Amino acid sequence: MNGKVAVVTGGGSGIGRATAIRLAKLGAEVIVADVNVEGGEGVADEIGGRFVRTDVTEPAQVDALMQACGGRLDIAFNNAGTSGTFGNVADTDVEEWRRVVDLNLLGVYLCMRAEIPLMTAGGVIVNTSSGAGLMGFAGLSAYVASKHAVIGLTKTAALEYARAGIRINAVCPGTVRTPMLEGFTGGDEATLQAMGKMMPLGRLATPDEIAAAVVWLCSDEASYVTGMAMPVDGGAAAASART
Repeated sequence: MNGKVAVVTGGGSGIGRATAIRLAKLGAEVIVADVNVEGGEGVADEIGGRFVRTDVTEPAQVDALMQACGGRLDIAFNNAGTSGTFGNVADTDVEEWRRVVDLNLLGVYLCMRAEIPLMTAGGVIVNTSSGAGLMGFAGLSAYVASKHAVIGLTKTAALEYARAGIRINAVCPGTVRTPMLEGFTGGDEATLQAMGKMMPLGRLATPDEIAAAVVWLCSDEASYVTGMAMPVDGGAAAASART
């Protein structure tokens, strides 16, 4: 990936951080985007990249991020997102619903809308969906709905831009030990261990394991792969299909 320009949203921690590091090690020029200035700047400094504070729900900020690419973009990992709060459909606050859907879905749309015109020589986009984008998950209706929608958006855009040489895929992580998950669980180690044991592989994923899949999708090794929603979930989707 020497000389390629890459953007990673939500790059200040977790899966985004791990992906930015992998891309940089392979020679890409990585622009890290996040609302977390401290985390984003830390990753950019670590990899010798650039940081642009970006709220992906704000079109003007997304456009400013694209301007930082200098008119060229080869790789985009649209990863910024949130889990939201736990609660049944009828108990979910409308503003909370909008917040989750705006970040997880509108943010991906706004990024793609700005990224695609820069990929004049072709390129690769990977959007972060979730294992919850492939099945239902009680108590997280906004999150599940938004992640299902990301897959639909990914497949549609993949068909629209295939002839332009732009490959667009989604990655569907399972339960990954990230700062977001630790925040969701309150950092309770027993809960985290129990969640891992529920996976067919018997453990939580690491951010680097998801990053490896993302970087593969971005590489020439995946040159005939587009429109795919790729589970990286320790077998959870297979278990769901079985039942």
